[in-house]
Amino acid sequence: MKVTAKKNEQVANMKFASVYPHYLNRIVKHGRTEEELREVIEWLTGYTSSTIDKMLKSDITFGTFYNEANLHPNAKLIKGVVCGYRIEEIADEFRIYREARYLDKLVDELAKGRKMEKILRVEKK
Repeated sequence: MKVTAKKNEQVANMKFASVYPHYLNRIVKHGRTEEELREVIEWLTGYTSSTIDKMLKSDITFGTFYNEANLHPNAKLIKGVVCGYRIEEIADEFRIYREARYLDKLVDELAKGRKMEKILRVEKK
């Protein structure tokens, strides 16, 4: 599947605070914790837990969320298919969409019981 400018814009305009509970529900029903979800978000974005708390109380969109993030250099190691899109094939012009799919993939792995050491990618030497 190909990402479109419309799809990228839709994701960019979604509110982080409206999506977070869905991430949380997904992982909790599989025996994972909110602390683990926070760890994944902090690793990917560079945000602190207190910054995430502030964002959850605001109307911040995914566009702003990812534009202000300090994405982990190993985020490029996140590969695979999420919602029919192969992450590594999403064009640079749709960066917000790709970065949102990075987080979706990490949440999927957390829900599937993958070990945190594997979720938080370490580049092989």
